[in-house]
Amino acid sequence: MTNLQVDISPSNQPVIEINNLKKAFDGVQVLQDLTLKLFNNENLVVLGKSGSGKSVLIKCIVRLLRPDKGTIKVFDENVSELSTKELALMRQKIGFLFQSGALYDSMTIKQNLEFPLKRLKKHLSRKEMDEKIAEALENVGLSDTLNKMPSELSGGMRKRASLARTVVVDPMIMLYDEPTTGLDPVTSDEISLLINAVQEKYKTSSIIITHDIECARATADRVIMLKDGEVYLEGDIDEFNTSKDEVIKSFFK
Repeated sequence: MTNLQVDISPSNQPVIEINNLKKAFDGVQVLQDLTLKLFNNENLVVLGKSGSGKSVLIKCIVRLLRPDKGTIKVFDENVSELSTKELALMRQKIGFLFQSGALYDSMTIKQNLEFPLKRLKKHLSRKEMDEKIAEALENVGLSDTLNKMPSELSGGMRKRASLARTVVVDPMIMLYDEPTTGLDPVTSDEISLLINAVQEKYKTSSIIITHDIECARATADRVIMLKDGEVYLEGDIDEFNTSKDEVIKSFFK
């Protein structure tokens, strides 16, 4: 668990606030009255079985999906009410690390990192852009991959390159969708450490969607478990580790 003590007093305003969120697909309710807050400089881990609505939740936050009911506020702005231009500006503040990594296979690692910079940081000179790319890759331990193709990297290296591409534009919020899925235990531990390093270096607030208990233990300042589309339990990792509830115990064996 990280050493960060997150202040969740009323004076610490949430950077994301979700109230009574509902989302159904073909009549199947995936999210049901879901309410949560993400506070400044916090790693919030969201646990739950497959189909519990974890990935749907973060897609609703960035409006890749529209909820059926409820409100999502990011930096106190109602996401559902944003214009296309306002939504684009809001998304610039959010880094989204997809499960697959989603690197462009036809581009080198350097070109993959250049792509968002050219779109979102147009004021940067060529030198400044190169420096940001080098720094981002160094921060994830991939300084020697600049001119390599994604196909030349291992699964863990591709995940780290994807993380570098996400943080190179200086996001304020990070959304991680199953960041350790498909990775061996050693590489999973490395990714968990990187999540903490990103939080410390970039002062990000993060939602980490995972079913990997070791990742949760390594990164969480606070944990929420979803069940049937609702918050089943919320607390710190110690509360989950010591819970006698059979649903919780089935995750934390």
